[in-house]
Amino acid sequence: MILVVKENVIAIDGPAGSGKSTIGCALAARLDLDYLDTGAMYRAVAFAALKAGADPNDEVAVSQIARNMELHLDSFTCVVDGADATSEIRGPEVTAAVSAVAALGNVRRELVQRQRSWLDGRSGGVVEGRDIGSVVFPNARLKLYLTASPKIRAQRRAGEMGEADLALVEADIGRRDTADRERPASPLVAADGSVTLDTSNLTIPEVVEMIVRLLK
Repeated sequence: MILVVKENVIAIDGPAGSGKSTIGCALAARLDLDYLDTGAMYRAVAFAALKAGADPNDEVAVSQIARNMELHLDSFTCVVDGADATSEIRGPEVTAAVSAVAALGNVRRELVQRQRSWLDGRSGGVVEGRDIGSVVFPNARLKLYLTASPKIRAQRRAGEMGEADLALVEADIGRRDTADRERPASPLVAADGSVTLDTSNLTIPEVVEMIVRLLK
């Protein structure tokens, strides 16, 4: 496949809790660009698979669901096959299933195609996930890899989920990190040519300003 990559694409990768979504949204607003959370796309597939009663590890069934799924996704809402799944895709059931779904090669190929097509008609965008700089847009204008200490990432995720058991959240993040880094299809890596930013002790405005300076 020939990749037609827009000049103004900022690719953001990194593990759970590193600040990708928050920083991606803030950066897109600062640059007046559209924003795409590709992790939400995999969560949408997991939601649709669970709703259909499919095993998240069943590649044939889940791939078919991914191909046929109608998905509307923006910075605020996620609508799957006409149903508002904005809250459900962040729930514990989907969170437990999404790593298995994201490891399926045929599902990844379908969603990568959708992610590239998302740029059609756009002048560029801020796209975040786990394989954006390495697979989806390897020729992006700027490739970033965000990280943070495991403890900080767990604190952030616990705050988002309203989960009081920090140790449980940290253990779950560790499980997802291992699954994302060790999966055969498009594992989580810092892409060649990417800039690594540790967000542990930085505010959102500070990180956004750093990225803007990198673009300049």
